[in-house]
Amino acid sequence: MSASKPVLIASDAHLGGAPPKQEQAFLEWLEHAGSGASRIILNGDLFDFWFEYRTGTTRGHGVLLDLLRRIVESGIPVTLVGGNHDWWGGPYLRDEIGVELVAEPDERDVAGKRTFLAHGDGLGRGDMGYRLLKTVLRGRLTRSAFATLPPSLGDRIARGVSRTGRKWDEWGPHQEARSRALAEWAEARLLSDPELELVVLGHTHLPLLREVRAGQWYVNTGDWVTHRSYVVLEQGREPRLLEWDGSAP
Repeated sequence: MSASKPVLIASDAHLGGAPPKQEQAFLEWLEHAGSGASRIILNGDLFDFWFEYRTGTTRGHGVLLDLLRRIVESGIPVTLVGGNHDWWGGPYLRDEIGVELVAEPDERDVAGKRTFLAHGDGLGRGDMGYRLLKTVLRGRLTRSAFATLPPSLGDRIARGVSRTGRKWDEWGPHQEARSRALAEWAEARLLSDPELELVVLGHTHLPLLREVRAGQWYVNTGDWVTHRSYVVLEQGREPRLLEWDGSAP
């Protein structure tokens, strides 16, 4: 693994719920990332839904899982941050595929920058209803009960609840409000800690890169439902927010 290669970060691919052409573009980007990155971070909602049941896992992601396994086996670490759609990763992703699972917000060194990394759900003002629901959905009893379902039934229930496929062109004011709330939260977090250099979030589906103070950056990775955005981090360079067009940056 070469230190000169960048860290690449993407989020909100919502595979299984995003438009097929966007899913294909994401797989192409991931293939590229596997050959040109020192590390890949998938910052939440990689899947529109993921669950590891007692008798199997969420279906329909064989191509992606094979690709992730090949990337990890090639020596490129892959970090998967749990989002509000796929927080329930477990032994299969960790032990069979080989990805690092991050269930909660984490502070770490990324490409030489002290970085706060989180999907973003539940942060910032608002989202109170979701915060209450989050406690229930991620509770041990709820997870244990859902795990007893046949995968086909559990996945069908999740597809019925998810609104991703019904709002590809309807992000509008609500998503813009969430974007503003997360940006305000991130800026306050940076200003409260002069040694923190970078806050990386997703969740809003709106790409954003802002230098809050000299040497301190907030970046939202956007999505692969309506955008094809991702972040490039390199030692000694400012973060870059790019849109995939089928070629390397």
